[in-house]
Amino acid sequence: MNADSPDHDLEKTAALLIAHGSRRAEANADLVKLAEAVRETNHFGIVEIAYLELAEPDIPAGAANCLSRGANRILMMPYFLSAGVHVRNDLQEFQSQFREQYPNVTVEVCEHLGLHPKLVEVVIERLTEAI
Repeated sequence: MNADSPDHDLEKTAALLIAHGSRRAEANADLVKLAEAVRETNHFGIVEIAYLELAEPDIPAGAANCLSRGANRILMMPYFLSAGVHVRNDLQEFQSQFREQYPNVTVEVCEHLGLHPKLVEVVIERLTEAI
């Protein structure tokens, strides 16, 4: 499929932002704020959040929220710095589960944040703020 096909219509493409989850509401609020900022860019018709554990909505509920809004493609975006077990195993398992459960929906796991060059800029900025 190419990106211009109706199957990849950005209005029906959901960005599912996934964080670990925390018992601290303030920590979970960061993902909510990130989702709001992503929504404001108007890059995707659907932007939802989910947490791996310790907070709601969990990942299956986040995917269901995407589908209830008409998504035919879900981009699972791990809001994680490292490619640990959660990113490499847990999210892949959810992807397989969703592909089986929703065979007419494209489900992809995006790369985690990792060592993206823009993160280096953020780290330098935060270090400089402390001087």
